[in-house]
Amino acid sequence: MKTEWDYTDLAKAYLKRATYSADAIDRLFELGNISPDSQACDVGAGVAHLTKELLKRQLKVIAVEPNDEMRKYGKLETQDEPKVSWFEGTGENTGQADNYFDLVTFGSSFNVTDRLVTLQETKRILKDKGWFACMWNHRDLDDPFQSKIEDVIKSHIDGYSYGSRREDQTDIINQSGLFEEVHYIEGNIDHMQSREDLVEAWRSHATLERQAGDKFPQIIDAIQALVDAYPEDKIKVPYTTRMWCAQLK
Repeated sequence: MKTEWDYTDLAKAYLKRATYSADAIDRLFELGNISPDSQACDVGAGVAHLTKELLKRQLKVIAVEPNDEMRKYGKLETQDEPKVSWFEGTGENTGQADNYFDLVTFGSSFNVTDRLVTLQETKRILKDKGWFACMWNHRDLDDPFQSKIEDVIKSHIDGYSYGSRREDQTDIINQSGLFEEVHYIEGNIDHMQSREDLVEAWRSHATLERQAGDKFPQIIDAIQALVDAYPEDKIKVPYTTRMWCAQLK
């Protein structure tokens, strides 16, 4: 079961990416009254960043991921966790049972689905009054070093866009007519990376790769030059986890 974009060559690099803000996830749990042993479905689970956060909070998790390589690393990351199972599936077709989950999550994956179809599928697998949540980690583009990286990208790509991953998701959720009030939650996290890991993370940036085309190697080389000139061995990358969540009607 494959999707429009193939993440196979990027999977290992995803291991170097930041996890999600614990504060933001905790606020979701408080808002939704999500308790230990609740059933969660993490859709587009990738290499298990969000899956592991759910497991830390004692949820029973089914991780759904369409890409074989991503799923392989996700399984390795959670191999000692008894409360998780992995399945091949997509946001539009999870392959999961009707009315089963208390919580359905999308960590940096909702934007690569047909969102209205995905919301219908989410409704199908959620229990009555269950919760939906989608979230992304957005780099702080006001940070001086991140601003330099943005300048590099925009100097090579006219009209570079992060697409729907940086959009407010409220309208599309409301358009579905399936959910109660949409809540917005955010939380900050500082991700410390080695020089090598930061460049490797950019090599895994699918949105950039798609828009850059044959300019992608040049952009990576320019980012590498910025990293080489950075005065410290570890680089702080500030993120904001931005989340939209809502309860099923």
